[in-house]
Amino acid sequence: MSELSINTTQNVKINFIAASVGERIGSYLIDFAIKIAYIIVISLIVFYWLGFADSFYKLDSWSKIAIILFLYFPAIIYSITLESIFEGQTFGKKLVKIKVVKIDGYQAGFGDYLMRWFFRIIDISFFYGIVALIAVISSKKGQRLGDMVAGTAVITLKNKINISHTILEEIGNAYIPTYPLVIKLSDNDMRIIKETFQRADVKNDYETIQKLVSKIESVTGIKNQSGNDRDFLRIILKDYNFYTQNM
Repeated sequence: MSELSINTTQNVKINFIAASVGERIGSYLIDFAIKIAYIIVISLIVFYWLGFADSFYKLDSWSKIAIILFLYFPAIIYSITLESIFEGQTFGKKLVKIKVVKIDGYQAGFGDYLMRWFFRIIDISFFYGIVALIAVISSKKGQRLGDMVAGTAVITLKNKINISHTILEEIGNAYIPTYPLVIKLSDNDMRIIKETFQRADVKNDYETIQKLVSKIESVTGIKNQSGNDRDFLRIILKDYNFYTQNM
């Protein structure tokens, strides 16, 4: 499976796993079944239960096409509508746990979903989906043609990297920072600090933790006010996230 790196608005790189061909096919089949079920139900209601079949067959070709488009229009715009509402997911994608995202880190918008929807004509409708299958398999990011044009990719939510693998820290809305000078550090500095601290904390490596605290104090001018090196490092991580998310 392909790995995708996406930069967040905090300039943090998060790795995702591209959805597999099997996941994408599974999602497509679920959505296809939903659309077919809708078409069958609408057809039964309009043409049989309401008795419109005889009148329909007497109409000219253009009128028939117009009525069919009107009745089945929800099925036609199914994917673009749901992806826009559910931010990159249809019912099929929700069940399979995959999602459409922008590969530049921004939230995909209606224009991106529209481009993907439009290119379904080439990707899926023509040649029974062979074009899409070849594109996804051959693409390094698991993209079909519509994804390539829209700058999107489909990721699996099952293997999304946890927040503990990034420099991000969970902080509440009422959080009050302690060390403003922490902004002297860079994202890369914080990533190294967090990874080093996590490894040292698990191993109870007090020497490494002390060296890490001393290094931070010398570089930033911050003085440990907590009296506990572990608490100090946790506060540093939270403070950095507070300031960078609110700048």
